[in-house]
Amino acid sequence: MKNISYNYISYATLFKIRFIAGLQYRAAAWAGIATQFAWGFMEILAFAAFYRASPDVFPMEFSHLVSYIWIQQAFLALFAPWGSDVNAAETIINGNIAYEMSRPLSIYNRWFFEKAAIRVSRTALRCLPILIVAFILPEPFGMTLPSDPFVFLSFILSAVLGLCVVTSYSMLDSISVFYTMNRYNAILVIFADFLAGGYIPLPFFPEPLRKIAELLPFAAMQNTPLRIYSGNISGNDTVYAICLQLFWFIIMLVTGKILMRNSLKRVLIQGG
Repeated sequence: MKNISYNYISYATLFKIRFIAGLQYRAAAWAGIATQFAWGFMEILAFAAFYRASPDVFPMEFSHLVSYIWIQQAFLALFAPWGSDVNAAETIINGNIAYEMSRPLSIYNRWFFEKAAIRVSRTALRCLPILIVAFILPEPFGMTLPSDPFVFLSFILSAVLGLCVVTSYSMLDSISVFYTMNRYNAILVIFADFLAGGYIPLPFFPEPLRKIAELLPFAAMQNTPLRIYSGNISGNDTVYAICLQLFWFIIMLVTGKILMRNSLKRVLIQGG
């Protein structure tokens, strides 16, 4: 029990250290805020043009879509499968994984908490200005708080699970470096972002593709929390979607731990 308590305290300390370190990059945060404002306005104005032409043919109400886009931009660093910490890949490639293996902590858990802390710190720096502007914008380009407290609480729970899923997916990407020696797998990241609703919300997908995409782990990253907040997912569908997020997190967590253990058994470090 003492070892378990010590480990939890150690991981919490690692999370805190990386979180505080991430808060130092304020200039990068302001640059990111400007980019996300521009992208958010561009998306909303582009969709608005289509909605004015045929508002009844779209699978989401425009107000739901606006909330989806603004929440997506505010929490982009939290949910996006790209932009994760590259230290893990560098550690594998340059051989410093030997130092990680000598520490009395699980490498998988250590990297998981560090990656999550980086995402949370980047989000903490960027989300508030975007949310403030989004709330004060006039209709139909502004967003509002959910009227039902259950929706807001469901969004918070779903957002936490979304962070866990995207971090566990990022861990699989890092573990793949043991075999590819490639610091960044762009194809996997783009593929995941597309199926997570990063470019187009999943309700806009063709029906057969949408049904498949909603069952994949990528939808559990940002599609679920964004659609819960916007009101596009409600009632029993909310419970089902959150349970699916939890399912994929457990599957990816267990898979990642198994792959990490097998990869470390095959590590060969030369030099000294």
